[in-house]
Amino acid sequence: LFLDGHLSSTLDIIRTIRDPEKPNTLEELEVVTESCVEVQEIGEDEYLVIIRFTPTVPHCSLATLIGLCLRIKLQRCLPFRHKLEIYISEGTHSTEEDINKQINDKERVAAAMENPNLREIVEQCVTEPD
Repeated sequence: LFLDGHLSSTLDIIRTIRDPEKPNTLEELEVVTESCVEVQEIGEDEYLVIIRFTPTVPHCSLATLIGLCLRIKLQRCLPFRHKLEIYISEGTHSTEEDINKQINDKERVAAAMENPNLREIVEQCVTEPD
């Protein structure tokens, strides 16, 4: 039951992230669904959160950006201690291995967020609509 609460709070956080190109949310586009979130207990009061998202097309140029949005929003909003792993659903993107490496590399994520243009796009995607 406890994990279910973490599962639903995780899903609530990511379901409202907006697509960088479309006016829709990631949930509306089925980039993220309930089944894409996994939460495991890895220590006392610490959880591993695994997200597997599905880009809308196999060559989606925004897959890395979407992964970044997921990571930033979860890091800011998850109400419990966690480790975060974000992956592209297996077989749904042409360069999934490269993208998985990028979005799970702390240095690369930090560098990306130092880019003002990129940061602005991420902020627009993760900010809750009024």
